[in-house]
Amino acid sequence: MAGQTWELSMPAKAKWAQIADGIRADIQSGALVPGDKLPSTSELCHQHGVSAIVVRQAINALKIEGLLEGVGGVGVFVAERSTSG
Repeated sequence: MAGQTWELSMPAKAKWAQIADGIRADIQSGALVPGDKLPSTSELCHQHGVSAIVVRQAINALKIEGLLEGVGGVGVFVAERSTSG
């Protein structure tokens, strides 16, 4: 049809980004403080109704930002905040 415009109804953000935003907000508000352990991947999957890859992608994004750090075989923790800046 000539002249017809299409509007795509896509989610505003990917699910992994929404999860990362939620964790980031908890860190910024003080609900999660440096040293706090995040729930396990399977618990986060259950809470958000997503697969493990989605949760891992969110966690990896926050690790890159320096907000989280993983300890092999132990878990993922809120990173110590840098005092420089």
